[in-house]
Amino acid sequence: MEKLIFETAQQMGKEAAVRAAALLNQAIMQNGKARMLLSTGQSQFEFFNNIILQDIDWEKVEIFHLDEYVGISGEHPASFVKYIKERLVKHISPKQVYFVDGAGNIEANIKYLTEQIKKEPIDVAMIGIGENGHVAFNDPPADFDTKESYKVVTLDEKCRLQQVGEGWFDNIGQVPKKAVTMTVYQIMQSRHILSCVPHSVKAQAVKAVLESEVNNQIPATILKTHPSWVLLLDKDSASLLE
Repeated sequence: MEKLIFETAQQMGKEAAVRAAALLNQAIMQNGKARMLLSTGQSQFEFFNNIILQDIDWEKVEIFHLDEYVGISGEHPASFVKYIKERLVKHISPKQVYFVDGAGNIEANIKYLTEQIKKEPIDVAMIGIGENGHVAFNDPPADFDTKESYKVVTLDEKCRLQQVGEGWFDNIGQVPKKAVTMTVYQIMQSRHILSCVPHSVKAQAVKAVLESEVNNQIPATILKTHPSWVLLLDKDSASLLE
């Protein structure tokens, strides 16, 4: 793994975007196309602000996204489909975007997404880390054993409170209790993983991930076993590190 600490979240987001662009362009040069996997949430704002400024042939890039709440349409203010459309897709012209649909036929959507993602590996995966140490919506204790690509999960209270804290919902009662998420196994099949983890609310999770053995109670610890993982922090998220 490679750990980078920046003075500001803005600097972190720019570096992540530059690195992601380089990896995407390398894949396009080698294979004529590239595949990208996207996290969402408040911690990814700076990355999205910068990735749309990079010189990338988006018409050769396929985009997957990680997760979505069950029972929320793509028009809901908290929808991650809406998030990706507004922060990325409307600014570029990607070859294809594969969205998780939490409001339609979930079983059929999971089947379709699984078929598509298993065709070829993801070249660049942007994987955040939650306040409870989750990756995507794989809350602790995460399932490290399944070989499925996507699954329906029950969200824990800390995860749901994070969504309130970030301003997506007014109170925890509004936060859905279930979500569709890409599994830990499928995330780990990505060729390169970049994790943008800024802000002081993530400091405890960052410390736990870096100072603990790999275990499913801190799901993001699994990222330390990936052969190409870059963790990008700002001074606030790194504040509890030795």
